[in-house]
Amino acid sequence: MLDDTTLPVRPRRFDALLNRLGLTTPVARDGLLAAVVLVLTATLLLGLFEFVLGMEGLTIGPVQGVVLTVGACVQALPLVLRRVRPVLCLSLVVACQVLIIIASPDDLSVGGIPQIIAGYTVGTLLPVRRALAVTGAAAPVAALAAAGTALVTGNDLLVPVLNHLVSGLITYVVSALVGNAVATRRNYTELVRLRATEVLRTQRATTQAAIFAERSRMARELHDVAAHHLSGLVVQAAAVERQIDSDPEAAKKGTAWIRGQGKETLDSLRLIVGVLRERPGSGGPGEDAHDAPPPGLGALDDLVRTARALGDTVDLERAGRPRPLAPIADAAFYRVAQEALSNARQHAPGAPVRMTVRFEEREVALEVTNERAVGRGAARGSDRRGMGLIGMGERAHLVGATLTTGATPSGGWRVRLALPLHHEVTTTAPAAPALAEGGQE
Repeated sequence: MLDDTTLPVRPRRFDALLNRLGLTTPVARDGLLAAVVLVLTATLLLGLFEFVLGMEGLTIGPVQGVVLTVGACVQALPLVLRRVRPVLCLSLVVACQVLIIIASPDDLSVGGIPQIIAGYTVGTLLPVRRALAVTGAAAPVAALAAAGTALVTGNDLLVPVLNHLVSGLITYVVSALVGNAVATRRNYTELVRLRATEVLRTQRATTQAAIFAERSRMARELHDVAAHHLSGLVVQAAAVERQIDSDPEAAKKGTAWIRGQGKETLDSLRLIVGVLRERPGSGGPGEDAHDAPPPGLGALDDLVRTARALGDTVDLERAGRPRPLAPIADAAFYRVAQEALSNARQHAPGAPVRMTVRFEEREVALEVTNERAVGRGAARGSDRRGMGLIGMGERAHLVGATLTTGATPSGGWRVRLALPLHHEVTTTAPAAPALAEGGQE
């Protein structure tokens, strides 16, 4: 839906100025236009009487001067109706022009501004055929009035009639054609704006749908993480309960493990709680009954082997001492790597891919870089923010990481995900002790 923000700056400011003056309706604004034309006409008549008539050697009697002045000034008043009754406005302007022709000397032609405005308005508001019919009917009226005046006064007939006929055609018909062209251009521009707005609305809806879908997947992964850890907590708690009297040391270790697992699960819940608040009802008890956690950085080797089996050339490098991450963050790294490999396969098939995982002092970073495909330009579609990049960005935002994507100097594409270490689970519980009675998680 278009609003004032789609208008150019100057028209918007002028429109705001008119609103502040209380001129909010078409009639009120056209009244201002009529007043301006009236003042301009009076000024031109003053110059006509003071300078032009003397230079041309023409004389006008007092009555003739009054009639000419009144007719020319009154001709501006119908412009008040130009947008609500354009045909009536043009008719009144033509009638005033007949009065002006009768009061003017044969060699003098007065008028023009109200006629041009009235003809232009007819062209902008009426269909082109009707506008041409109306202005075509108005064009010869002045010539007929000039012919009648010449017959009454006995002056030359041909020259005044031809002058007024040509003047009428230019003043009315040409003005209407210009107005129609302006209206057509204005309608086309509005249509383009409407289509652009609709395209933008569709893109936003598609993006939001992709974000909601990605959040739903992350919510299901939260369910997987919680189910995995909580089931282990329940089993270990049962083992600890049986070991309290028989093996206090094992019970203490089991309690420490439960505490560590509970902290990890709580951190994961805090990371995803914003998504759950925005998407109430997405997922639910019993909706996803998987007990296995989502894959993380430890599963990158399997991911690389699968990519190689599909024909991709992928190298995996690791640097630094591996450190445990929160399950949600660990899954985010895996999903970003998975999506980056999928994008490389789609947009640059056959291009070698290098995947690097760095555990540095202050951050953990994943970088996936693909070269330019042989015989192809830069990765097609890589310069557009597709749904895959939106999903990766949503995951990065969820875990507090930074996602950077862009073209490489060689024409390839790079994806980098960096997670500051203060976002990871810094306190990691020791490995779970063996469960009593051979119980398994």
